[in-house]
Amino acid sequence: MSDRIVENSSPLEDAIRFQDRITMSAVTAAVERASAVLAFQPIVQSGRTKTAAFYEGLIRIIDDTGRLVPLRDFMPQAEKTELGRKIDCLSLSLGLQTLAEDLSLRLSINMSARSINYPDWINTLRRSVSEDPMAAERLILEITESSAMGMPQEVQGFMAEVQGYGISLALDDFGAGYTSFRYLRDFCFDMIKIDGQFIRQISANPDNQVLTRALQSIAHHFDMFTVAESVETAEDASFLIDIGIDCLQGYYFGAPTIAPPWKSPPSLATR
Repeated sequence: MSDRIVENSSPLEDAIRFQDRITMSAVTAAVERASAVLAFQPIVQSGRTKTAAFYEGLIRIIDDTGRLVPLRDFMPQAEKTELGRKIDCLSLSLGLQTLAEDLSLRLSINMSARSINYPDWINTLRRSVSEDPMAAERLILEITESSAMGMPQEVQGFMAEVQGYGISLALDDFGAGYTSFRYLRDFCFDMIKIDGQFIRQISANPDNQVLTRALQSIAHHFDMFTVAESVETAEDASFLIDIGIDCLQGYYFGAPTIAPPWKSPPSLATR
């Protein structure tokens, strides 16, 4: 599409498009400089909520003013382009570096299934596990449901390789609307992360209760560990523990922070 202003567009629409171009340009430049950090959020086991079982490392891009650029401002556009693959490479490299610095840590890192065939990404992974096989056993790769279901054959081949290294695989945003259960039957994910839209206010929402139980039942049928995302209240956490969800993640147990929490652990004693 031409950069010309679309005829009959409103001033607000023009301003949004202009801001989008600025954001994508800033993100692209930051990624080329490897200007990024991980923000870490704890995931706790239902039976041991006072300590983190592992952490999710969430990429945070830093623009040239030092601002952390919100993911929502660029990931939808970047996901289907090479910029998305470069962001995945940066996220993986930061995650592997973090694992190398703390040998007791277990960490999950996000990726798109589209990165499976991106040479820089897969070569970074292979080189790392070759140099440090023990790191592989502490790494969890989270693949978004939407991307996994879009290329099931590639994901299956990838699973066979990386699980052979000892890496665990998680299906992220499970239930968000893209699942083909025919493919899910053939996948061998180690864990399923139930999308937050079903978890928020679950203690008071009968519809979410029914849907979450159904998703949990599917996951357990296929011997997949369950993680509830977006747990924000004590009531929701209690309900999820009672129905047998394996792990919990959300602001109730800790917000993402760029300061590694395991170096100065937050108090979970009241959880």
